[in-house]
Amino acid sequence: MALALLDGLLPWGGGRLKSFAAGVGRAHEYMLYVGAGWAFARLGRDPARAPQSLDPLLGWLAADGYGFHEGYFKWPAYVARQQRPRRLKGYALRAFDQGLGRSLWFVRGAEVQKIVETVGTFARERRADLWSGVGLACAYAGGADDVSVEALRAGAGPFAPQLAQGAAFAAKARERAGNTAAHTERACRILCGMTAGAAASLTDAALIHLPPDDADEPAYELWRRRIAGAFGPPSFQILKERFA
Repeated sequence: MALALLDGLLPWGGGRLKSFAAGVGRAHEYMLYVGAGWAFARLGRDPARAPQSLDPLLGWLAADGYGFHEGYFKWPAYVARQQRPRRLKGYALRAFDQGLGRSLWFVRGAEVQKIVETVGTFARERRADLWSGVGLACAYAGGADDVSVEALRAGAGPFAPQLAQGAAFAAKARERAGNTAAHTERACRILCGMTAGAAASLTDAALIHLPPDDADEPAYELWRRRIAGAFGPPSFQILKERFA
């Protein structure tokens, strides 16, 4: 966040965040772009430019971070009243909802019933992305026992594959950073039906032959959809046997 703020505010020597992400910070690239999204929210900048300026695939996490920032710090507007940011358009609005869903884990204090009820108040077309964010936060941050995580999976209903996709992202982020956690392992076993290591491997497998962005859909979304699709029948049983 600090590097993105410096890049955005100072008139000289830009590229601090990109250089850091390509070097020392590479293992934490997921979190770096989320942090950049916080900075974009503070600066009033469009996070949709991040895939061009930072990384064509993971740069969309800046819009995710933007959504988390607004959901956490401005929850009356973006959670209670369900406003959408006027400056965003296209796929950036979906990535925003992924971050907004992640913020619900904290705004609702990891209380599963409140999270399920809150997501249920949003328009149905927004819920898949919201549940993806919830799954990521649950698996990455923890704070819920196994019974609560099982209740979360049940509460997601038809969006359980998106919930699992978020958990798989959390597993990959922790694996890449070398900071695996027991609560991430437990969440992946419940939400994904496999170990955290297997879920992380699944995200890598979904990158194979990933096409470039087209006019309507970024490769990032196809990647997410491939992962979520692996947790829906009948693919789930096939991949569970392969990776579990």
